[in-house]
Amino acid sequence: MKISQKGLYALQALMTLGRRYGVNTVRIRDIAIDSDLPEKFLELILLELKNARIVESVRGAKGGYRLRRPPAEIKLSEIIRLVDGPLAPFGDADQLRSLITSDPEHRALYKVFLEVRDAAAKILESTSVADLVDGPSPTRKRATAKKTAKARLAAIVHSDDKSML
Repeated sequence: MKISQKGLYALQALMTLGRRYGVNTVRIRDIAIDSDLPEKFLELILLELKNARIVESVRGAKGGYRLRRPPAEIKLSEIIRLVDGPLAPFGDADQLRSLITSDPEHRALYKVFLEVRDAAAKILESTSVADLVDGPSPTRKRATAKKTAKARLAAIVHSDDKSML
């Protein structure tokens, strides 16, 4: 499983909206600033999340975006599947089960892939946006700390495909 930059941005934006759930709407610019995301790319991501009925937009002076459901009801697996597709490196669970049946020579390999997929899916399906944002109120981190964290994350997101799995 590989999470794209778009998937990562979607999760970060949802965390911002999750922290402000039930309070008010959040303008795109504020989400971008809070999550340190490019505003234009964020607009496209929020539109996709809106079409999937995960967020809703409100027009007007007090307009912006907000979650349609409580953060505890939005699972990470739902977002990753929406933005990046199946959780498995070689298709979804049904495809892997089919390969296990139809390719006896490589059955053991496909079983391992299915186990990896199932373990990742279990974690992502049991983790909600609320799980990521609950706890003490986040304080504004210094810009240098954010850049360091983003650099480490970029190394994970853009790592060589051979190291994935």
